[in-house]
Amino acid sequence: MAQRTDVETSPNPPVTQEPNTQSAPQSETHSAAPPPSGSARNRFRRNPATRWLIIGAVLVLLIGGFFAWRYFASYESTDDAQVDGHLMPLSTRISGYIQKVNVDDNQYVKVGTVLAEIDPRDYQVAADQARANLADAEAQAASLGINVPITSISTTSQTSASEADVENAKAGIAGAQQQSDAAKAQLAEAQANDVKAQDDLVRYKQLVDKQEVSQQQYDQALAASRASTATVASAAASAAAAEQQIHQARARLLQAEANWRSSQTGPQQVAASQARARSAIATVAQKRAAVEQAELNLQYTKLMAPVDGVVMKNAEVGMNVQPGQQLFTIVPLNEVWFTANFKETQLKYMKPGHVDSIAGSSGARTSLLPPENATGNYVKVVQRVPVKIVLDPGENSDHYLRLGMSVEPKVYVK
Repeated sequence: MAQRTDVETSPNPPVTQEPNTQSAPQSETHSAAPPPSGSARNRFRRNPATRWLIIGAVLVLLIGGFFAWRYFASYESTDDAQVDGHLMPLSTRISGYIQKVNVDDNQYVKVGTVLAEIDPRDYQVAADQARANLADAEAQAASLGINVPITSISTTSQTSASEADVENAKAGIAGAQQQSDAAKAQLAEAQANDVKAQDDLVRYKQLVDKQEVSQQQYDQALAASRASTATVASAAASAAAAEQQIHQARARLLQAEANWRSSQTGPQQVAASQARARSAIATVAQKRAAVEQAELNLQYTKLMAPVDGVVMKNAEVGMNVQPGQQLFTIVPLNEVWFTANFKETQLKYMKPGHVDSIAGSSGARTSLLPPENATGNYVKVVQRVPVKIVLDPGENSDHYLRLGMSVEPKVYVK
């Protein structure tokens, strides 16, 4: 027992001392002491496989560390990102009473789905009235269109007829003048004959009084005198009538000239007729536009989904709505993207192609109260710039991604 106690109290037993196999107490003493410092080196020398195993493990760790460094250095990631997309508000274009709502909140609808219906009766009446007004305008336009060639032909004929009337009136004046001249000549001849007859009557009166001629001869002279006087009167009447015919012919000429001047307005009359026809055609176009507007208003009584998406509704049966009032919001889940706010230090190698696009300013710059550090005496803070990342077609076919969800995108930049 005295030997065991010494060994246990010995602080530094000899390193090179071999254990004494013949002494049991010494063997127990060396088993309780720490192993010599050169034992691990000796084991490496005695076992080369262990040495190669450790060398291989170190190489694997070095190679793995290199590739891990290359992997983590080849992309940029951030947890400041969310799902974005369109919010498509759907408002009514007309006023009216909602008589039916066909969808519920958060319901997925296809494009063209009727979401709500406004009472269409007032708009149906307006459409029918617009069609009737269009039919009336088309009839008037057709009538005025027919009048254009009629007016053209009529004015042309009127011009030709008035020109002929003028020529006829001039010819009538010439003829009346000739008749008047002839009547005047006949009057002069009759007057000359009457003078002779009266002179003969005076001579026969003297001779009959002297009984130098018979009473019969005197009576013949008296009859010739009276006939001559009647002839003068007739010739005078004929001359007066011929003069009156001249006045009438001149009056007809004045009327013909007036008609001719009136016929010269034919082109203006045709132009006026054409203008009325064009006005009627314009009225038809106006009425047709009114019909189209009425039909559009009738179509607007049905609010249809413009895209596929999830519906959020603000419409209820019984509401009286006004134009522009928002009734639905549709979220097209097939058109979502990611907005990732990367640090400015992460954008060194990032460019369009890796992502869809990079914003032109930081998020803080477009905030309600952007920072204004004009003096430069401030602590610089790493800013974040919004980056848009789009999905490939069909990646959100299950519609799992919803607007506002948080995402952690990784952008490979090398």
